[in-house]
Amino acid sequence: MAHPVRYDVDEHIAVITLDRPETRNALSDDLLDELLAALERARGDEDVRVVVLASSHEKIFSAGGDLKAFASETPTIVKYAGLDRFPRLYQLIGGLGKPVICAAGGDVLAGAFGLALACDFVLAKESVRFGCPEINVGVFPFMISALIYRNVGRLKANELMMCGESITAADALELGLVNCVIPDDDFEAEVREWARRLASKSPLLMRLGKEAINNTRDMSLPDALSALQSRLALAFTTDDIVEGVTAFREKRSPVWSMR
Repeated sequence: MAHPVRYDVDEHIAVITLDRPETRNALSDDLLDELLAALERARGDEDVRVVVLASSHEKIFSAGGDLKAFASETPTIVKYAGLDRFPRLYQLIGGLGKPVICAAGGDVLAGAFGLALACDFVLAKESVRFGCPEINVGVFPFMISALIYRNVGRLKANELMMCGESITAADALELGLVNCVIPDDDFEAEVREWARRLASKSPLLMRLGKEAINNTRDMSLPDALSALQSRLALAFTTDDIVEGVTAFREKRSPVWSMR
């Protein structure tokens, strides 16, 4: 069987493509394992500055968890152990040190909704839908509820999870779940432009900044401010902050040394 995940790098952009269209990119154990491995590869690749998560399916980004596995006769303890892939995936994206774009070129459903919300940016085709349909088949979006509650108001979050109805890309934009909605014909070009803009920033300062956001988001305000003060002091020691300010004053493009 072909690999369910593709990995390509060009112009400092790693495109990680979910590539099992026959299953609607269901988040099976083997797909999740390869997705985790691809993200680890991107984290360790100094040439990569931005990661784009995409899908080869024309209409589906991912249908979410593998329902066949949910209903299988696999011992419960084995199923429980396997579920650690989801928190590892969401935490890896947060701690990657590089911006991650979810290119929602197809419907984003169930566990894939959590995958999208774990990313730093979500760009959506005009025609796609988002939703948590698990309750409709006797399941519940347990693993992604923490991400939904961190991104949506309580009442709307309850509606999404307990009613199981999907929403349009326009609805998702109004709720703040996506950064922008793009006409279908312009989608690939616009995603590429977003990735190029992010790749033009200092990779070092981007890493320091993303780590700061990830480490302080759940802290109390006093603790967060103290941690961020230390991060800013660390940024002052870098060559890139000097280069960035100098280039701005000299009205030229910066040349990042990543030091």
